[in-house]
Amino acid sequence: MKMKRALQIVLLVAFVGITFSGFLTWRDFVGQAGACSPLAQPGTLFGYPPCVYGLIMYAVVAAVAAWGLVGKR
Repeated sequence: MKMKRALQIVLLVAFVGITFSGFLTWRDFVGQAGACSPLAQPGTLFGYPPCVYGLIMYAVVAAVAAWGLVGKR
């Protein structure tokens, strides 16, 4: 598999992860129960639900993959 194809697949998976964790984060912050752990409750990290950190992680992965695709190499 070529590097360009691998980065495209990683970028696609990252966008799916951003969509899913973004939806869960949105549900958490608009107050619908059942998404992630409630804010500032047990099961949160530094007061935020785990889906927020998943959203951040997927955004970083997408940025790195996009950077690799547009790089001159």
